Amino acid sequence: MAYPTEYRYTKEHEWIAADGRIGITDYAQSTLGDIVFVELPAVGAELKAGESFGTVESVKAVSDLFSPVNGKVLEVNEALNSAPESVNADANATWMIKAEFDASQLESLLTAEAYEKFISEETGH
Repeated sequence: MAYPTEYRYTKEHEWIAADGRIGITDYAQSTLGDIVFVELPAVGAELKAGESFGTVESVKAVSDLFSPVNGKVLEVNEALNSAPESVNADANATWMIKAEFDASQLESLLTAEAYEKFISEETGH
């Protein structure tokens, strides 16, 4: 799996781009299996780093989505309502929400290299 170097990552397996797009990582998607439903917050909802902002349901389980930053939801990817499987096709390119946030928060998140190391340690591979 490849992780874009322009994104930052959380240990809960979400990614965030500098423009505020937030999604789940390829690792999360592959661990969950086929995603069949995504529940996302309303535009304007407050986000708190480390707290749930929605859920993703796969054939295996329902998992919370955790915000990487404090901020506010600016936009929701409405296309996921009718096509949640888009996440399976390309998790790195499929954003779920777009957030307004203080960009300095990105510095506390994992780089692609650090995220890959974290996964390696977590899985033992």
